[in-house]
Amino acid sequence: MESKENHFEPEQNEVKEPDIKSPMLETDNLTKRYEDGVMGVDHLSFSVYPGQIYAMLGANGAGKTTTINLFFNFIDPTEGEARIDGIVTHREPLKAKQKAAFVSENVMLYPQFTAIQNLDFFARLGGKTKYSKDDYREVLTRVSLQEEAHNKRLGGFSKGMRQKCGIAIAILKDAPAILLDEPTSGLDPKAGYEFIKLLAELRSENKAILMCTHDIFRAKEISDVIGIMNEGKLVMERTHAEVENEDLEKLYMEYVEVYKEDLKLEKEEA
Repeated sequence: MESKENHFEPEQNEVKEPDIKSPMLETDNLTKRYEDGVMGVDHLSFSVYPGQIYAMLGANGAGKTTTINLFFNFIDPTEGEARIDGIVTHREPLKAKQKAAFVSENVMLYPQFTAIQNLDFFARLGGKTKYSKDDYREVLTRVSLQEEAHNKRLGGFSKGMRQKCGIAIAILKDAPAILLDEPTSGLDPKAGYEFIKLLAELRSENKAILMCTHDIFRAKEISDVIGIMNEGKLVMERTHAEVENEDLEKLYMEYVEVYKEDLKLEKEEA
């Protein structure tokens, strides 16, 4: 457990009025029903504004990763829309992807490349050709990857170290939106603390951040808005101020269990 001395208190922990009134990330009645009939996302509507961190909580299978896949048009929606900076992602996927960076739980990088080589490759792949090695070292230091690892091959990196490289690549893309899928998975307490501090910095740079996570503690600590998904539906959405003095873990369990009971009754009545 972290000591009080190391506990990070974000400077802006309340929902603020966004500088820009239009959402950067938005779903409108977004629905994905798979061929086997399983509902991955069920008429989902929420928004993330510039300068906000939105934490989406939910168990495995709740629909969090499916939502991210729809934002990046890895799959097509059955109904509704996902939009990035107003661009409908399944209609103009390439244009939409230019506006967003993505860090997955299992960052897929090249193990035979060094950290700097991976950053250079992916930066150039994204059209960023003006970065220097000093720029890469600077961003790796910013995400707290130790200097002696900058020129080492990723094949020997821990999951947490690879995660830091993935976040560095997302920062280099300099997109207005960042989507994170279980970003704290595999991070030790020190790395988790550093990651939360980094998220606060990115928010201050007016990034719109969607973080899909199981990490209830860090979601409450850093997020401006918290949503809870269950069986593809958004069953709760509250601001940081609304949950600040509540037991979020207890609240999470209550919403998930109540929704399961309601769903059971609906099926019995059908």
